[in-house]
Amino acid sequence: MIRAGRNDDELRLFGLNAVRAAFAARPGDLRKLWLLAARMGELRELLAYCVANRRGYTVVEADELERIAGTQHHEGVVMAVRRPDELSLSGFLRDLPAGPSQLLWLDGLGNPHNFGAILRSAAHFGVAAVLLPKALPLALSGAAMRVAEGAAEAVPIVRLGRSDNAVQQLRGLGFELLATVVRGGDDVYARPLPERCVWVLGAEGEGLDLELAAACARRVGIPGSGRVESLNVAAATAVLLAEWCRQRAPT
Repeated sequence: MIRAGRNDDELRLFGLNAVRAAFAARPGDLRKLWLLAARMGELRELLAYCVANRRGYTVVEADELERIAGTQHHEGVVMAVRRPDELSLSGFLRDLPAGPSQLLWLDGLGNPHNFGAILRSAAHFGVAAVLLPKALPLALSGAAMRVAEGAAEAVPIVRLGRSDNAVQQLRGLGFELLATVVRGGDDVYARPLPERCVWVLGAEGEGLDLELAAACARRVGIPGSGRVESLNVAAATAVLLAEWCRQRAPT
């Protein structure tokens, strides 16, 4: 898995929204804070928590903060937190309420910025979880969480075991897997979408694993003008999620 920070279980977050969301969701996971002096007023609640709970914080200069974050896009604050746990599929499905639900299965995705944008759309459209294959080296990172703008705290991450077992578990609970493809798929707007839907998305360029694509109930695509071959995977995800929600909106 992709790791960030000095310890295997530690993640360094940067960006105001990512830091604030993590602190609001799980303040006990905070380990250390670095910030610019100009951010002290905006983050006074966080600083007060550090003082009260003996968590270290350091006011640093911009070049030092850039070194700590590993990027210029830190927005004046970096926070080291415990890496959130990933769920097992069995555990997640055991607690999933009955009724309509959509999930995302990301196969082969590697770009953390795309991952962050997908998480943001997933939170906006109420996705129940994002499923990651066992062998996929994708995981939450500082870059992904900054792009997600706090959404990473709202969407559970499920790490799968064997893909064939995962497919059977999902089917057993009424989920229909839809493979998203650039060419040769059904128009996503032309037919009703399943109430329990798993969108299976592959990496740009490589596409889906062939065995996984074959296990899906059908293939769907997003029609366009033809001026470009396809949408970016994160943009395509937002379109698909929005259409599923549109079909279930009250009339």
